[in-house]
Amino acid sequence: MGSSRRWWWAPPASPWGRGAGKGSGLRGHVAVKAIGFLLLAAIAFRVLCCFSASSSPPEVMKGNCDIFNGDWIPNPSGPAYTNSSCRFIDDHQNCMMNGRPDLGYLRWRWKPYGCDPPTFDGVRFLDAMRNKAWGLIGDSILRNQLQSLLCLLSKAEEPVEVYHDKEFKNRRWHFRSYNFSISLIWSPFLIKSEIFENENGESTSEIQLHLDTLDAIWTSQYERFDYVLISGGQWFLKTAVYWENGKEVGCHFCQNKKLAELGFKHPYHRALQMAFRFIISTEHKPVVFFRTWAPEHFESGEWFNGGACNRVLPYKKGEYGGKYMDHVMKGIELEEFNKAVSAANGSVGQRLKLLDTYSLSITRPDGHVGPYRTLYPFAKGNKNAASVQYDCLHWCVPGPIDAWNDLVMKMVLDS
Repeated sequence: MGSSRRWWWAPPASPWGRGAGKGSGLRGHVAVKAIGFLLLAAIAFRVLCCFSASSSPPEVMKGNCDIFNGDWIPNPSGPAYTNSSCRFIDDHQNCMMNGRPDLGYLRWRWKPYGCDPPTFDGVRFLDAMRNKAWGLIGDSILRNQLQSLLCLLSKAEEPVEVYHDKEFKNRRWHFRSYNFSISLIWSPFLIKSEIFENENGESTSEIQLHLDTLDAIWTSQYERFDYVLISGGQWFLKTAVYWENGKEVGCHFCQNKKLAELGFKHPYHRALQMAFRFIISTEHKPVVFFRTWAPEHFESGEWFNGGACNRVLPYKKGEYGGKYMDHVMKGIELEEFNKAVSAANGSVGQRLKLLDTYSLSITRPDGHVGPYRTLYPFAKGNKNAASVQYDCLHWCVPGPIDAWNDLVMKMVLDS
């Protein structure tokens, strides 16, 4: 999805090959020791065989289970694709291409308690989606998820990009053999906004946010889609001026303006209420997945003042509970989602589904881009090495974000 042809770059040595384990030899010539060693080796071999068997393609167990409640378990086979086999990875999330040296973050898979859903199967997914259209509506985290989805699907068929706007924020791909399309719609607030910000997050003015008007960029296309994946939240933490009925009514983090500080909670509530009201009331009824808040894992600061994410392993269950903002934003989302489901009638409510990726993501501080949003940031001679900016919000592709799409596939096929 980036403009660089480095999409096709591959590391000189395959990270998925078997390593040459540490050697060991028998010392001495005591027969008992030799027999003992052989017995231990046999046991170790049995354990390894069992582990390998457990990492084979899983099957869905009968009965229902909470697919969002589980743990990350070792997956020695690695990811379903790499940067050399997929050309849909943005340069800023292409951690392998940019020289990330540790690869352990790629060797885990999500395992719900009580069931074992299969990993993403592009052929099964595309077969189920013949003559269908998807719309993915949201911000850069959703674009991050789309990269993973396109990579997983491209193993079955390479899509053709059939549309993009001038800034490549709104795009559409078509899978010809299946007459299946995926559209990416840039709408970080879901409501009408004027944004004055470049790709590096540098603003020339406050965001102007209209609390009484949905963003027409997605509502005008809504009838085209059989499935919709919608998310947001992150942009509501930015400085903004709020409008209602054509008048300024307040702001968030305003400077030099005589406006009431309204914070970010009320505007996010309002945006979700309007979006869900539209989804419930409009005549067209696609299946709608609402994806929950995506946590960041900055430590010792934020993105603008030296915050970093250098962990190389997932958190253990219960080791990390998230930040205050995580609980606030997800709380808002669950409140408004549950109200929308309650307000919907029968089949409409059943077509509104919660994709709770928060519970998967909160324990994966190791899966973020970190400093590898640019090519070899710590290379010798790089004059910017001492001031490398970390990205602890977006995810490496491939990486933990692939599990989000594993669950999307299960939810789609189950429905």
